Formats: sequence, C-alpha cells, structure tokens
Amino acid sequence: MSRRNILLSAAALASALASPLSHAQEGPIRLIVPYAPGGPLDATSRALAERVRDTLGTVVIDNKAGAGGNIGADAVAKAAPDGLTIGLAATATHAVNPWLYSRMPYDAAKDFAGITQMVSVPNVLVINAAKAAELKINTVADLIAYAKANPAKLNYGSGGNGSAGHLAGEMFKQRAGIFALHIPYRGASPAQLALLAGEVDFNIDNLAAAAPNIRSGKLKALAVTSPQASAALPGVPPLSNTFKGFSIETWWGLVAPAGTPKPIIANLNKAFVAALNAPETKTRFAALMAEPVATTPEQFDAFMASERAKYQQVVKASGAKVD
Repeated sequence: MSRRNILLSAAALASALASPLSHAQEGPIRLIVPYAPGGPLDATSRALAERVRDTLGTVVIDNKAGAGGNIGADAVAKAAPDGLTIGLAATATHAVNPWLYSRMPYDAAKDFAGITQMVSVPNVLVINAAKAAELKINTVADLIAYAKANPAKLNYGSGGNGSAGHLAGEMFKQRAGIFALHIPYRGASPAQLALLAGEVDFNIDNLAAAAPNIRSGKLKALAVTSPQASAALPGVPPLSNTFKGFSIETWWGLVAPAGTPKPIIANLNKAFVAALNAPETKTRFAALMAEPVATTPEQFDAFMASERAKYQQVVKASGAKVD
C-alpha cells in the first residue's frame, strides 16, 4: 500500500472513530424554551447558556411559546437527535399536559432523553395581605377555619385550568376539606394581578413569581408546598406540616430528542452540571428564588416519570381537561 493510501486510510479511520461529541459541536446549540421571554425559565436558561460557552460553544435561546408549552416541547421532540437542538422540560410540558390535553403532539415518556434537572422552585400559598388582616388570617389553620365557618365565601385564582396553581389549589381544598371557588385566568401574571387587586382571596403561585410582592408586604405567605421549609422564606412552614406528604413544586430541566447518542448526552450533562454547580449560578438563581438541581440523565428521566405518575392522579381528581 502506498504511503498516500496509508495516510488516507488512517484519516478515514480517525473520522469513523471520532466521538459523536465532536459532531454536536459543529455549530451553535439551539436551546428551545417553550415559554415567552422574561420569566424565570427563560432567565435561568440564558444564565446557563452563558456559563457553558467555554465548554460547549454558543448556545442560542429559542423561545417557542404556546399551547401550555406543547409547541416548544414538540419542536424538541421532532428535532434531529444530534445534540444541536435541546430543550427545556417543565412540570407542565412533561408531567401535567400529558393528562390535561386530550390530544398531545408528542409522547412525554418516549420522545425525549433527559440531560439534567436544572431547577426546583417551591410554590407558596399566598393571600392578599389586606384581606388577611381583615379576616384575621395569619396561618394555614386560620384559613381553613375561616373557610369552614364561611362556606363558599372564599375563592382562589390560577393561571388557568390545569395549571400548577389550579392543581395545587384543588389538592389543598381536598386535603383541608374546604370549598373555595376556582377562578382561572389567562396566565400566571393576570392571576397574580387579580390577587393583588383583591379580586381573589388566595393563590398558590411559584415562589419566584410571588417573592417580590411578599417582600413588599402586598401578599402574606402562609405556607410553601415543598416537602421542607424554604430557606428563601424563613419562618414560613411547609404544607406538609399540616398535610403529611403534601408536595407540589415547580421544576424544569434539560432534555434532548430521543435517540440522541449517549456520549453526546454525557457531554451535555457534564457541561451543564458544572454550570449548575458554579457559585455564580447559585447566586443568580437565588435572586429568582430558584435552587439549582444537578442530576444524572438517568435520575432526571426517573424523576420525570415519577412526576407524570403523580400528576396523572392530581389532574384526574381536579377534573381539568383541555380539548
């Protein structure tokens, strides 16, 4: 064999044996966020994109909002499994929507490969501060006692039928044995404005969104829905103190299309986990009341499966459905 042929054969062999990780870095990575710009999911995604620039190269955020997150999630599911398109998986898109929507464009259990969880944010039971003072409601026990003594006088708002706030509210009502009229709004922000305006009495909102109004004194926090108390809200007990096992948290993480080679997944996981564990990330996330949660791909897949199983029962009990 000539020297030239030997060199060509060696080059071909090297190319064939090259790690698929190199292919994943041939261009910028597109990170699809299935929600509009500006919220905590978008902000944390942009923060991580900056942190992995040195290891993964440019990560471009692509906001594809609509249909409760289904449009963006579907774009991830149908992307080429080459590591160049990844996306955000959230409580709604990968745990609630499969049971809430009559027709889903993707299969949350089969169309994705977990990379890592990113964030866990407690939800918080908040009441309009003026209403709390008027009704002398300072604790969860006070709220329950008032509801039982005044049937059908309380209402609560949420970002819409089947939203995390709606499902948490129905779980709370069921466990407490009370009635409160659910008033759905077209998104979490309008629901929060309605609470601030006194149109509704209480909400269960994510802590990242509710924190500024809790700090300002406009809202009174009665409890968090995480299993343990949150360091971000000292002195505010978890609902699990009142109702054993009560737990509804807002979470999100990173996924790739199913079929993405495991070496590519491993490379993405390594880069994003390092970014999540960086002190700068923890500081930035803390400002959003969000706790970084770094996992293995297998742990995140298992976690999403357990959340789907939990919300199957919660959605069924709530009666919520989107056709």
